[in-house]
Amino acid sequence: MSDIPYKIYLDESDLPTEWYNVRADMKNKPAPLLNPGTGHPLTAEEMGGIFCEELVAQELDDDTAYIPIPAEIREYYKTYRPSPLVRAYNLEKRLGTPAKIYYKFEGNNTSGSHKLNSAIAQAYYAKKQGLKGVTTETGAGQWGTALSMACAYFDLDCKVYMVKVSYEQKPFRREVMRTYGASVTPSPSMETEVGRKILAEHPGTTGSLGCAISEAVEVAVTNPGYRYVLGSVLNQVLLHQSVVGLETKTACDKFGIVPDVIIGCAGGGSNLGGLIAPFMGEKLRGERDYRIVAVEPASCPSFTRGKFAFDFCDTGKICPLAKMYPLGSGFIPSPNHAGGLRFHGMSPILSQLYHDGLMEAVAVEQTAVFQAAEEFARAEGILPAPESSHAIKVAMDEAMRCKETGEEKTILFGLTGTGYFDLVAYQSFNDGTMTDSIPTDEDLEKSFATLPVVPGT
Repeated sequence: MSDIPYKIYLDESDLPTEWYNVRADMKNKPAPLLNPGTGHPLTAEEMGGIFCEELVAQELDDDTAYIPIPAEIREYYKTYRPSPLVRAYNLEKRLGTPAKIYYKFEGNNTSGSHKLNSAIAQAYYAKKQGLKGVTTETGAGQWGTALSMACAYFDLDCKVYMVKVSYEQKPFRREVMRTYGASVTPSPSMETEVGRKILAEHPGTTGSLGCAISEAVEVAVTNPGYRYVLGSVLNQVLLHQSVVGLETKTACDKFGIVPDVIIGCAGGGSNLGGLIAPFMGEKLRGERDYRIVAVEPASCPSFTRGKFAFDFCDTGKICPLAKMYPLGSGFIPSPNHAGGLRFHGMSPILSQLYHDGLMEAVAVEQTAVFQAAEEFARAEGILPAPESSHAIKVAMDEAMRCKETGEEKTILFGLTGTGYFDLVAYQSFNDGTMTDSIPTDEDLEKSFATLPVVPGT
């Protein structure tokens, strides 16, 4: 038995006092968001009509490496942070692998995931600005739950547009949002102009994050005293989530742990971007090398089958253009059970890092993901979220390769949250009714044909 404990708990004094901005160390910065009308980079003034003022400043800051975390945010963080870094001894034994497996567990709060790290920050800045409330979208519901908690804490109104298939599949997460005072609307809905348009074009659609974003933005910009907040993709969100990676790095350094491979699920990029931030910083500065792997669903393969191009961040095409790895803003993935990984694009930061060859990506099918999830649950005693289980699947694959080769690699992955509100998905897997859906090349080419033409890119 190693002298490293099962769970490495940091002290409250180890809670980060600053967020780390990986863009400061990137040689090739992510492309700026573009105004879809002019094709020019969005100005702070233009962004201020959608986002909170301080968040706009964070979104545009490519150069400041460390940004102080306000005391009020750190006080809230202390209610559930630092989170543990866990050595998966039981999983290692079950697999019979010489690999050392660690996971950063972010499920120890009521929202059930890492999403609370950014929700608190965004709600804080909205309150500081004197706003009445915020609007947002949510896929599987972790972000909506986290934001409803943060808004309750700061006494803000919270309007959530939840992807329709998740609204129906995950009623209990919806009720947690309502318990914290949020209004929750299945998207696309008849409440907004863009929602009615989407329903007219796609009658009976199960929705997508792109649809829900369009509705939330429309409501924010047409109601005085409201701003829109987003749970992934944006630079500001990956900044806030860097607390995950910073804590992980501190725990690793305390025990002399050096990961060979770092693995995270990737939908919009908040979890992966947060986990890898300080490690990627070392890699960018030439201080140490790591193999970094993004894992996405085969049903929504942005990295592995997308194109590095500008696209709308939403289906209704009312949001700015972002340079990322998109499948096309009109792409509506199959109603798989990893609702948080169903965004049609990917974080501009992660997209640039991937394009520059600083990380790799793999797509996995959901039946294999749930098989890995159940094996993990039986070994480690935690029922993982479907999103997190994508990382688990690839981490287990890496561990089994070590078994075959005899290599003693150190594997680190992000366990973004728990799956206790995802039991419909587990039921489908256990009943044998779960299927895999993979878009054809023809499906993707049709969607790529709708990518906007941006002169000079």
